[in-house]
Amino acid sequence: MTSSAESMPATLPPGIQVFDRRSVRRNRDRAAPGFAAHAFLFEEVAARLADRLDDVRREFRAILDLGARGGVMARALAARGGAPFVVHVDLSERLVRGLPRAVVADAEALPFAGGFDLALSCLDLHWVNDLPGALVQIRRALRPDGLFLAAFLGGDTLAELREAWLAAEIEVEGGAGPRVSPFADGRDAGALLQRAGFALPVVDTDRITVTYADPIGLMRDLRGMGEANAVALRRRGGTRRATLLRAAEIYAERFAGPEGRVRATFEVVTLTGWAPHAAQQRPLQPGSAAMRLADALAADTPPARG
Repeated sequence: MTSSAESMPATLPPGIQVFDRRSVRRNRDRAAPGFAAHAFLFEEVAARLADRLDDVRREFRAILDLGARGGVMARALAARGGAPFVVHVDLSERLVRGLPRAVVADAEALPFAGGFDLALSCLDLHWVNDLPGALVQIRRALRPDGLFLAAFLGGDTLAELREAWLAAEIEVEGGAGPRVSPFADGRDAGALLQRAGFALPVVDTDRITVTYADPIGLMRDLRGMGEANAVALRRRGGTRRATLLRAAEIYAERFAGPEGRVRATFEVVTLTGWAPHAAQQRPLQPGSAAMRLADALAADTPPARG
């Protein structure tokens, strides 16, 4: 996950390719053998997504796991009881090798048309170039009244690393190139869900802060997760050692706590939406309220004191 831009709009002009999807696949393939040792962020977010299902009184018989990453999401579901029928989908064949019902497919070109009660995506959609198009395909993969629940990394993710790389490259090399992926702006996500045909859309954000003994440990984890740089316009060739060391120094100077450990911030954007169904709740039409706002406020206002 290693652009100088803080975030990118969730909708891009037609034909614009921010990410090199072949590089995304290659990064995941390389990370696959040791992924489990670096999967803490995926495990945490998968557990949080599974927790949200406690509020849904529904039995999900067929589940689509988009961005399966070795089955992290399926294990979080299994830990809550039962053995759900899960179809594991990932861009990397190596990350789904050995999983039952594994499908190698791109989130930008899903091979499904209906049939799923639940579609889950754990930290996968921030690598998609056409997020609106991917959401439409996910909605089409669901049965009517099927649930979509996803989490992806938002624009404030790795702000510390971005700042350190930018400063180091300007200082050492006289200019800066894309080093940390531009993450989608979560504020656009609700409109995108509606545009993709989802009903009852809900979007919220959270932050997960992780500390490291040094910035190199963070960079090692990102590579081990398969989240290394896949920006299409990234600089080719190796990173200068002097630039890397200076970036690590700046990171430690600006973002170390009293105990000397450095922090890394991950903004997690969570999306919830439903495939349309005639029996779903619908918002009231404007002007249909039976009570005036002023009357409601007066009824709930406590008596004034002295």
